[in-house]
Amino acid sequence: MPKKLTIRHLERCVGCLCCVMACARERFNTLSIDQSAIRVKAAGQTAYYAVVVCRGCQDPVCLRACPTNALRKRKGGGVILDPSKCDSCGSCEKACIIGAIRLDEKSGIPIVCIHCGKCVPFCPHGILEMEEVEE
Repeated sequence: MPKKLTIRHLERCVGCLCCVMACARERFNTLSIDQSAIRVKAAGQTAYYAVVVCRGCQDPVCLRACPTNALRKRKGGGVILDPSKCDSCGSCEKACIIGAIRLDEKSGIPIVCIHCGKCVPFCPHGILEMEEVEE
């Protein structure tokens, strides 16, 4: 059964960015927070944080927005990017209603979570989990 990254216990998030750094290191071989598929933001004027990452939509709007078919549906939800088909137009970034896709400033290629789960063990507060989902 496929799995997808899920956010649990968001109230525990302290904004440490361990998940962000783990993603950048594991997927992009860098320690740049700009090259991570996860972002952690302060939630307004509160003491809480928002974790912005692909939620694994079953009917991804970003996929339909891509004019070059660079995105394909991922089993279990979300999308997989084929960078060789991407023209860096940003349509997927604009289409994502939660802002989980952004274009890499250097390459112009979208950065989107692939639900690999490599960030999960790095969260010291157990906020991220891999959840089994139907295909």
